Amino acid sequence: MTVADSAANTGRYAKQRCNNGASGYPQLRLSALKSCGTRSVLDAVFDPVSTGELDQARHLARSLRPGMLLLADRNYAAADLVTTLAATGAHLLIRCKNGRKLPTLRRHRDGSFSSVIGGLPIRVIDAQISITTTEDTRTSGYRLITTLLNPLTHPGAELIRLYHQRWEIETAYLELKSSILGGRVLRARTPDGVQQEIYALLSVYQLLRTAMVDATDSRPGLDPDRASFTTALNTARDQIVHAAGVIADTAIDLVGVIGADVLAHLLPDRRLRTKTRMIKRSNSKYQARGPNTDRRSYQATTSIDIVIPDP
Repeated sequence: MTVADSAANTGRYAKQRCNNGASGYPQLRLSALKSCGTRSVLDAVFDPVSTGELDQARHLARSLRPGMLLLADRNYAAADLVTTLAATGAHLLIRCKNGRKLPTLRRHRDGSFSSVIGGLPIRVIDAQISITTTEDTRTSGYRLITTLLNPLTHPGAELIRLYHQRWEIETAYLELKSSILGGRVLRARTPDGVQQEIYALLSVYQLLRTAMVDATDSRPGLDPDRASFTTALNTARDQIVHAAGVIADTAIDLVGVIGADVLAHLLPDRRLRTKTRMIKRSNSKYQARGPNTDRRSYQATTSIDIVIPDP
């Protein structure tokens, strides 16, 4: 996230170096621990960009508890971090690099195998995931490690399907940076002000998510994915603009008003869609992706094949 370019801020949050010099604004790194279903904030930390994601993850481990299942991408599969996270009592389901050397200790009927990482017993699931659209089919290998060791209670195919939910964190980051902030630079000109502004941002996000979940919970079986964050945000903003509860003869009922609007404008059931990853621009954004780039997203179907390791 970018912060205001002031002397006080640059003393705390440095500008990142790039090919053509330094970035225009100082930046900070924010990492969050989120609930998959509701996308509510469980914990968040932010530091200068010199503090890496793995160090921030070690701080976020303070909010893990037995009974939780942590989903994380392959950047977090470092052995020492995995053992730190597992020590909290929470279970793990983390992607790791396909070529990582992990010893095969025992094979299971679901195609997974028992192994060890950093002295921690784990189960490894290798799978080939194919995405088929009207245009073509693409196949990619996925390797997951998990501390759920029993293949009878937690089959590999179910864990592979569950791991797809990790992308909810990306949606949450989008809502924080683009939906609420609109891509703007944080305006506080001191580190204390930046801290206050980020906590305000997270608090607003959490309040909106609470109102959205209260609304969807009022209808049994309604998935929180159907609630529109943009609808909730705009409704809350209208309440403030109208000074509800401030001007005489107005009443404020944020959860009720927001929830009613969310239920009146539910999103359709989430469809599986795919979009080809594109190379990040190197210099200029203008025509970096080419004038003939296909910018459409396609409805897709997936198939999962568990890969049984060679003897």
